[in-house]
Amino acid sequence: MRVFPISNKAQAAMEFLMTYGWAILVVLAAIAALAYFGVLSPEKFLPEKCILQPGIACVSHKVEPTKVTLVISNGLGRTITVTSISVGVCSSTFTDQLSSGTDHTFVIGGSCSNGAAKEKFKADITMGYTEKDTNLTKTAYGNINSKVE
Repeated sequence: MRVFPISNKAQAAMEFLMTYGWAILVVLAAIAALAYFGVLSPEKFLPEKCILQPGIACVSHKVEPTKVTLVISNGLGRTITVTSISVGVCSSTFTDQLSSGTDHTFVIGGSCSNGAAKEKFKADITMGYTEKDTNLTKTAYGNINSKVE
């Protein structure tokens, strides 16, 4: 009968792997807790933005609890007449002309609900306009990501 000597190498390897396993498990639990409570929310780190189709630029914007203000610039190379703008649940109609290279301030809503102050606001923008020379009616789309002020 042959007796094999007991090796401590296997036990040392197992203890090594278990120690690192527990450490990794604790780190994963901490990351999960941070994600659950919103600390790692990427929306908090994204900049505010207002984007429309190429040729029509959203120069500036302000979102308030009952209205949205957009400063829109015309870079299409032709005069347009803005007929309507809707931002999320807010919408308004207009008859303002925008010459090429100019910008104009539009106040949309007045009685809509955009949320409370300091909340995130994200919505789609739909702008209806008519080209002055061709009298064609078109629609421009975009989106806005901001905070309610």
